[in-house]
Amino acid sequence: MVTVKSPEHIEIMRRAGKILGDTLRLLEETAKPGMTTKELDEIAYDFIVKRNHAIPSFLHYDGFPATLCTSIDDEIVHGIPSKKRVLKEGMLLKVDCGVGLEGYHTDAARTIAIGEVSPEKRKLMEVTKQSFFEGIKVLKDGARLGTLGHAIQTYAEANGMSVVRELIGHGIGTTVHEDPDVPNYGHEGRGMRLSANMTIAIEPMLNLGGKEICQLADGWTIVTADGSPSAHYENTVVITDDGVEILTL
Repeated sequence: MVTVKSPEHIEIMRRAGKILGDTLRLLEETAKPGMTTKELDEIAYDFIVKRNHAIPSFLHYDGFPATLCTSIDDEIVHGIPSKKRVLKEGMLLKVDCGVGLEGYHTDAARTIAIGEVSPEKRKLMEVTKQSFFEGIKVLKDGARLGTLGHAIQTYAEANGMSVVRELIGHGIGTTVHEDPDVPNYGHEGRGMRLSANMTIAIEPMLNLGGKEICQLADGWTIVTADGSPSAHYENTVVITDDGVEILTL
């Protein structure tokens, strides 16, 4: 069921989103060659819980064992932090995180370059991030989800990237995943109409190679089928009368 949030609930999500945005900035500043993904997970947990008295939304969600999803290079999403996973120069690290506060959640992700990365990976990062901002240009009260997906897909494909189909954005609020589904592809003028005070997580996932994906034996990690690098950029937004407010920057 699609829910429209009250001003009071949006304010709670705004506060949760500020904590989440600060968490991701801390990780972007901290991640460097030689660190493990488990160390980053512990940093995020301490910042969310001990410093901000909030809840890591992903921890134990559907059995997920960590605060962060940490996915490297061809891993698209849902990578599990590990003491054995050491960051190395040239990697693309995707960090996906959620923060809950007073019964409401926010969700966001960033792609972080570890040291110097190749020009191809740098372009992938930049196109993925910009595809999010191209998408939200079309949003306002009454806009259609297909128009959002079309804007993201058109920008991504014009820049030589493929759009993952099976993994999509979503509504968010009292649970991490609510209706509606929010694809990163679509047809302009089609799909459900959005209304003011709806909250959704928009998260382009783009690949340098083909769009096909596979799941690893751990039951969580999703990778590109051809082994090509992938990037991920996500924010939680609230639809307004004439646009959107990004809650997780």
